[in-house]
Amino acid sequence: MFDRSEIIARFVQVRNISAKDRQQMFDVFEKYYSGTDFKTFESDMRKKTGVIIVRRRQDKVIVGFTTVTEYYFIMPNGKPACGVFSGDTIIQKEYWGSRVLQTRFFIYVLMKKLSSGRIPLYWLLISKGFKTYLLLANNFLDYHPHPKGKNAHLDAVVKSYCENLFPGIYDEKSGLLDFGNDYQMLKGGVAEITDELREEKPKIAFFEEKNPTWQKGTELPCVGVLSYKVLFGYVFILSRKIWSSIKTSKATQKISLSKTIKS
Repeated sequence: MFDRSEIIARFVQVRNISAKDRQQMFDVFEKYYSGTDFKTFESDMRKKTGVIIVRRRQDKVIVGFTTVTEYYFIMPNGKPACGVFSGDTIIQKEYWGSRVLQTRFFIYVLMKKLSSGRIPLYWLLISKGFKTYLLLANNFLDYHPHPKGKNAHLDAVVKSYCENLFPGIYDEKSGLLDFGNDYQMLKGGVAEITDELREEKPKIAFFEEKNPTWQKGTELPCVGVLSYKVLFGYVFILSRKIWSSIKTSKATQKISLSKTIKS
């Protein structure tokens, strides 16, 4: 098990990302996705606002990242809204379970919420794997698609950003984005959905129900409402987990010291 202090994350504007870092990011991405190449990867990144980059603290090597795009649009009621769109997201397997990337993203959207005033703020994401969907379903009060059919009104937000960001790709009948056979997809053995997961995690079973062709790279477009209640609630939960981790660490140190003294 890795030490959570081994890695750090920070937001970087796309224009400030070096050629070396772009190559490192692609190297991580290529480990887990097929159907990709550096030229396409780099071209897609240039369209983004920035990237949250995860590095090993010791040698600064990149071990994960998520791309971020800010998107402004008009709601069906004619009022303006802002969306924070998450694109390519990956972290090396040995660091799965870390909340470093997730925490830094929430700090980013909290700052965005504080600066956006009364304009509604949404998290926009497309998911070809259940792990991305769970980030939404496990952390948001109001999101779509929802296993219990809640928040159907948010489907209008999904359609709006899909039509603008991915014109001609969104299939309204299936509710999926299908970029074709040449599109990147998760490699075999990465984030597989087993019978055990389907039974133990209803949200994973729901994701597969909504995106049955995820293994072929089809994307499930989703949206979550970034309210103050969600953002500050996450900060509270995170604080409790950090405090619990500190107490556990101190208890472990005491036990280790006690054994050392006795020996």
